[in-house]
Amino acid sequence: MDQQQSTQLVNQLKDGEIKEFRVSKDDFLEFRKTLVQREDFKHFRGIAQRGGDVIYRYLETPRS
Repeated sequence: MDQQQSTQLVNQLKDGEIKEFRVSKDDFLEFRKTLVQREDFKHFRGIAQRGGDVIYRYLETPRS
């Protein structure tokens, strides 16, 4: 996964085009690097899965 793909997925989550997205542990660092640069970073929730994958969802209210 490259930065362009990460940005596209993050925007799709925000816009409601997709409900959630699973990031594999191999792609996690690249995806997270893109995610933390956003102003609305706290609206994204990552739920860790067994094996190192993370499922991301977009929240209407930011987490604290």
